[in-house]
Amino acid sequence: QWVYNILEKKAEADRIIHENPDPCDGFVLVPDFKWNQNQLDDLYLIALVHRREVKSLRDLTAEHLPLLRNILQEGKEAVAKRFGVPGSQLRIYLHYQPSYYHLHVHFTALGYDAPGSSVERAHLLADVVDNLAMDSTYYQKRALTFALRADELLLKKFQEAGRV
Repeated sequence: QWVYNILEKKAEADRIIHENPDPCDGFVLVPDFKWNQNQLDDLYLIALVHRREVKSLRDLTAEHLPLLRNILQEGKEAVAKRFGVPGSQLRIYLHYQPSYYHLHVHFTALGYDAPGSSVERAHLLADVVDNLAMDSTYYQKRALTFALRADELLLKKFQEAGRV
């Protein structure tokens, strides 16, 4: 619900860094709660898409390329304009598995070792765009490896099903 409150400007409207209001290919860029917005070394922003039916990386097809390209381009431009950090100094990625099922993209400072930015969880947005441009159903077909913490419910479900 907090994601929808941000998208509907019922909460955190004053924290919005950038918005593309297009209902299909637009998004809102806001600071992540992990970032205190004081230093750029641990810069951390989240792009929340306006489309509610796109839950995770698995839902993406070539149809979503305009949306993803908007996030990549406009997000980099907004960060450069607002914080003076060029796109070459950003890590822009999606999580799989995500922490919540509404498509969102992470923008972090390249030098910041953000939680979940490691290879077993983070998928670079530029790579996602390239993969979907090559094969529209890439993420419906590809095996995606991901790490789970010992206390996660999903791990318990896999254990109960004899998959781990």
